[in-house]
Amino acid sequence: MRFRRHMPPVAQWRWHLPAFEARSARRWGVYVVAAILAGYATAYLLVFPAPLLHGREVVPRVIGLSVADATDALRKAGLQVQVGPAEPDPSAPKGTVTWQDPPPGVSSPAGLRVTLVSSDGPPKIPVPDVVGMDATLAQRLVTAAGLTATQAESVQAASPPGVAILTRPPGGSVLAPGSAVAVVVSRGAPTIPIPDVLGMSLADARTRVEMEGLQLGTVTRRRTAGANPGTVVAQQPAAGTLAAPGTVVDIVVARSP
Repeated sequence: MRFRRHMPPVAQWRWHLPAFEARSARRWGVYVVAAILAGYATAYLLVFPAPLLHGREVVPRVIGLSVADATDALRKAGLQVQVGPAEPDPSAPKGTVTWQDPPPGVSSPAGLRVTLVSSDGPPKIPVPDVVGMDATLAQRLVTAAGLTATQAESVQAASPPGVAILTRPPGGSVLAPGSAVAVVVSRGAPTIPIPDVLGMSLADARTRVEMEGLQLGTVTRRRTAGANPGTVVAQQPAAGTLAAPGTVVDIVVARSP
């Protein structure tokens, strides 16, 4: 059986390629380049528009600067500033920037707001409540809390002698580390009447005061008309005043003209 051949033998095939002229080739080249540029521009504008629409800035490092200096540095970089509330910091001086967001080195759009947090100084320390404690123990507790216990004051009070009756500032007050706190100590209740030592010699006056459980304090000598030299012409507190045990009595002794 014979089949009719519809196609010529392969050996007789002729390859015909389109004949491009130089002008046509250039035109097609322009079309291809234009298509590539159009695609790139489309992606650039639609997918990543920020670099074209906004300039970008690197966030500078302002940690360790004062709030004023940090604000100036950020504004010069084209960024906005928001200052948050200060927070306690044991090592940074008060008013120093301790934290920033975004962090330094980040590439951000111009006009981005940078939040700053500054130091409020070391954490405040509450004054311990030492009322009713022995004076020595009270001072130790104040020192252990990170404050400075000043020399104790003594006053007449109903509490037993040597007991802390209050602090200045009072317990619960919040102070900076190392602040001074005065511990006020009781000298006891004012139950002893001050004896009258006017006209006595200095030795007799000392003996009389100490017999009552009091102490002889400052002895001042001055010329006094009509008084025997060496005798007491004035005293403080006055005779009859109620005092606590250990109260100091100051006297004035007449001196020779």
